Amino acid sequence: MALHDTSLPEPSGPGRYGTAPPLDPADRGRLLSGAHHDPHALLGAHPVPDGIAFRALRPFARAVSVVIDGQRRALTSEEDGLFSGVLPLDAIPDAYTLLVSYDDGEHEVHDPYRFLPALGELDLHLIREGRHEQLWKALGAEPMTHQGVAGTRFTVWAPNAQGVRVAGDFTCWDGTAFPMRSLGAAGVWELFLPGIGEGARYKFEITSRYGHRFLKADPMARATEVPPATASVVTSSHYEWGDAEWLTRRGDVPVHQAPFSVYEVHLASWRPGLTYRQLAEQLPAYVRQLGFTHVELMPVSEHPFGGSWGYQVTGFYAPTSRLGTPDDFRYLVDALHRAGLGVIMDWVPAHFPKDDWALARFDGDPLYEPGDTRRAEHPDWGTFEFDFGRIEVRNFLVANAVYWCEEFHIDGLRVDAVASMLYLDYSRDSGQWAPNVFGGREDLDAADFLREVNATVYRRVPGVVTIAEESTAWDGVTRPTDSGGLGFGLKWNMGWMHDSLGYIQHEPIHRKYHHNEMTFSMVYAYSENYVLPISHDEVVHGKQALVSKMPGDWWQRRANHRAYLGFMWAHPGKQLLFMGQEFAQGAEWSESQGPEWWLLDPAYCAAGDHRGMQDLVRDLNTAYRAAPALWQRDTDPGGFRWVVGDAADDNVFAFLRFAADGTPLLAVSNFSPVVRHDYCLGVPADAVAWCETLNTDAACYGGGDVINPDPIKPEDGRIELTLPPLATVWLTPLPV
Repeated sequence: MALHDTSLPEPSGPGRYGTAPPLDPADRGRLLSGAHHDPHALLGAHPVPDGIAFRALRPFARAVSVVIDGQRRALTSEEDGLFSGVLPLDAIPDAYTLLVSYDDGEHEVHDPYRFLPALGELDLHLIREGRHEQLWKALGAEPMTHQGVAGTRFTVWAPNAQGVRVAGDFTCWDGTAFPMRSLGAAGVWELFLPGIGEGARYKFEITSRYGHRFLKADPMARATEVPPATASVVTSSHYEWGDAEWLTRRGDVPVHQAPFSVYEVHLASWRPGLTYRQLAEQLPAYVRQLGFTHVELMPVSEHPFGGSWGYQVTGFYAPTSRLGTPDDFRYLVDALHRAGLGVIMDWVPAHFPKDDWALARFDGDPLYEPGDTRRAEHPDWGTFEFDFGRIEVRNFLVANAVYWCEEFHIDGLRVDAVASMLYLDYSRDSGQWAPNVFGGREDLDAADFLREVNATVYRRVPGVVTIAEESTAWDGVTRPTDSGGLGFGLKWNMGWMHDSLGYIQHEPIHRKYHHNEMTFSMVYAYSENYVLPISHDEVVHGKQALVSKMPGDWWQRRANHRAYLGFMWAHPGKQLLFMGQEFAQGAEWSESQGPEWWLLDPAYCAAGDHRGMQDLVRDLNTAYRAAPALWQRDTDPGGFRWVVGDAADDNVFAFLRFAADGTPLLAVSNFSPVVRHDYCLGVPADAVAWCETLNTDAACYGGGDVINPDPIKPEDGRIELTLPPLATVWLTPLPV
């Protein structure tokens, strides 16, 4: 606390310095109740006939003085925390402070109400237009130096509010002292608070048009308290990235023409208890060792309930604080990039939870959600849907997609629950939804929103990919927006996942009746750019882990598992595998326990058991990346040819994949439990022999070691090979 010269003489008679004009009773009432749109017109310094009037609102203060050039002048109490007085000055001083006395002593502070708005007209214009592509730089809590003073600018969009105030740990969660001003038609409220910096916890105290007052977390908060606490936290990044080389080359090859093998991770449970920085020491090395090209992180955005796995988001701009700070998360992404791994993040723009401290009825009215109750609530998840027809809401979400890619160097966004966004009647019965203007069931606003997201992200952040989790036959999900499509780069192939898992769960003796479930995917394989997903959704809620879906004894289950992965890695499309499935975990995934790593303990795990499965996944990825035939023409029908597609009685599938230069790879899967000797297959004629490059029945993987050790020479364009039981074999030709 600074000492000040108190030699300014006291007035020699009443009114020498004058008294501040009293506030209009209506203004005073609205100011004190948090319902005033322009507190700066009442507080701070203003010219009056006798000089400059100063007024401060400091609840619980014993006294307030104005300090100018080291001299102080006591203000008079007007009750209810208001203090005022008039000084005989010709102009408002360029700088002054307030000396506020509380029971614990005096505190010198800058007056927030002497500062001009810290948000520019261009920002407000872009917000009104719904086109602010870096919205996080305009709204939220921004530490900054404004008019030569360090502090934090608070801004929030609340167009229906009567008034908004800032409350925080620095006000004992009472917002009375810091009412914000409305900046006009944009619906934005602003206040620069000097002296408030990083680490401060805050919320917005909103007075609705109905007179209700409540606290809300900042929709644009870039950091939060650790749940279940719900306050927003002022933050600023100080991270220095080391991934420039990765960012420079990540877009060199279009993703649909490049190897793309994804390991899906739930960060909080991959190794329970690890922070972002601790994960950075283990996760990149593990994933790189297994040969994956990318990791996909289940939602990182802040969410109140861990059991939602991150899919009920309340902090769209904040990485979950459970594992560390935003810069800690940057450290993890950087570490993955430096290990040569891309980072995809699950993004959830379809809905948000109803928690009363978050987005729901944010300013007392439906704001982020539609006003029509038939469209506002998601019937499956007990959440609100976003109002995709409102430009400010679309801006909030479009900028959010850009935010993760620009601020955290994310390489891809997997957009969750796209089907629920695209259809007005999704999970709704007749009478529970209203058709669009053309009488159809398509949500035209949602489709336009998705096009805007994709077009904006691809324009602003070259090299990034967007991926749709979309389970319907909507046309053109991965078609460019300028051709009428939604503009995604890739789409999860839910049909392949459903059909192939259905097939593999049947006993081999019954599989011949379901043969088409494994071949049907090729009917539509080139209608979109596909990812083949075995995701977390397939190994929870009673669906069983992948190996446990398989029929037979433990050996047969593991054999089926290996054969299935071999088929999957060779099939057109990219691959995604959820953690734990790479070593044949038998139990369903639990977010509280994570993968059963103890299964890999040599003291428990026999050679070729769980570690054998892990070795197979490593070798699948290694062979896959080394064979352009398996990824270079994923979206080109000329890159695939059936060799045997109708051997239902044999439970055999055989097909060729071709690289851009025509180099083939032959994949053969035998989903029956018997060895098939001298199995005859047609092959391209321009090879002197075919060599087995991968066999899921190899002893090192836990198989029976029925292999083809020697090169197989074709005769009349055909080869004969031994097919191991419940296994997939890859063969490549020796050149002529």
